[in-house]
Amino acid sequence: MRYTEKDGSTPVISDVTSRVEDRFCTLRWRWPDGVQAVCIHKAAADEPENAELPPGGLKLYTREEYKANNGYRDRLDDIGLVSYTVFARLWESGQTVLVRQPEGDNRIVVSAGKARIYYSTLHKKGLFQKAKTVHMAITAEVPVVRDVLCYVKKRGGYPAGKDDGVLFPFVQDFAAGRNVLPPIEIGKDDFVRIFFTDGRKYGLYYELVPE
Repeated sequence: MRYTEKDGSTPVISDVTSRVEDRFCTLRWRWPDGVQAVCIHKAAADEPENAELPPGGLKLYTREEYKANNGYRDRLDDIGLVSYTVFARLWESGQTVLVRQPEGDNRIVVSAGKARIYYSTLHKKGLFQKAKTVHMAITAEVPVVRDVLCYVKKRGGYPAGKDDGVLFPFVQDFAAGRNVLPPIEIGKDDFVRIFFTDGRKYGLYYELVPE
């Protein structure tokens, strides 16, 4: 298998559209004349577009299959943004040739949805004690690495954001399901809340929900 760059004579894929429903994505596109099959590459949207694609990462899909299924249907097991690139497949000298399209007309990005992360912060204060204890729990629909979340401590009230107080990182990853964290001690006037470390980045993949 090899690649060829788009020029004035090579057939190209155009008008790629998508529809997501019930965790399935249906792709449709305009087939160029003479092309009987395509190769489809699926990846995370932030993967470099010019990365060399391994043969095992490409799915062959024929024009007959496309007609029978009214498009290409794929299950979305991922979260966040997913890209699909549809390469016109040519056959030259007994070898598969895929047409690269630098303008990206053969590529589309779809949202695979967000995984929910539920969190709770229970503050407990004993009688006549100068400190109180915070019990935190994270319940995640999928595994979550520690860098996604942080907790913030603020004196006099709950913090409004990750920059509204003193930020602390978590020291362990979170498994899918309920994760009960070791209790921490804070001052009697302190309050703790959990936030994304980078809301713009991780908000594409997760939804943070208070319990």
